[in-house]
Amino acid sequence: MIETKNLKISFGSLNVLKDISTTIKQGEKVVIIGPSGSGKSTILRMIAGLLPSGKNAKIHLDNKDITKLPPNKRDIGMVFQSPCLFEHLKIIDNATFALDCKGISKKQRQEIGKDWLKRFGLDSMENRLPHTLSGGEAQRVSLVRTLIAEPKVVLFDEPFSALDAPLRKKLTADLSTWQKELGFTAILVTHDIEEAKKLGDKIIVMKAGKMIWEGKPEDFVEELL
Repeated sequence: MIETKNLKISFGSLNVLKDISTTIKQGEKVVIIGPSGSGKSTILRMIAGLLPSGKNAKIHLDNKDITKLPPNKRDIGMVFQSPCLFEHLKIIDNATFALDCKGISKKQRQEIGKDWLKRFGLDSMENRLPHTLSGGEAQRVSLVRTLIAEPKVVLFDEPFSALDAPLRKKLTADLSTWQKELGFTAILVTHDIEEAKKLGDKIIVMKAGKMIWEGKPEDFVEELL
């Protein structure tokens, strides 16, 4: 379970996020939707520890206060809109980067990495460099790099928005499969209403830095936006 209380942030006189409080169950898929600039991605960055969460704010994961922990200590992974792969590293080394940071031996990293790349249909690409990949392939490597560390929570900041419609549809369907198989809690930001309805166990609607609604996909109406 992940719980946020009173998340808030301002840049000068601009209130970007105002008192965001919610509870997300273990294994749940939550989709955050809303107009550009409504604070969707800011919430993810706060949960990940990439932005301060504000005075008197709290973030709990499995009843543990992680509010002041650095990102690498939170057991939370994040997938960004851009794959952000290391261009000088082979795909196998990109995929296993988190394991390298944990001090796991190269031999073990290679074994684990090959298994994960195979799971994501990337087993023939382990020795290639990122510039040789398609957009969809690069984003799958980015997913492997995040999930290989087996975080309890994975945050997705519009990871498929730059891809063409057929590939986006496929990877969205694959994401649901991977989430069920691996059992992580997922929080995903999107602009796509149909994607939100299809993916989410719960939808959160943001507007002007405020959470104006949360509930089940079947109760969501477009007028909320």
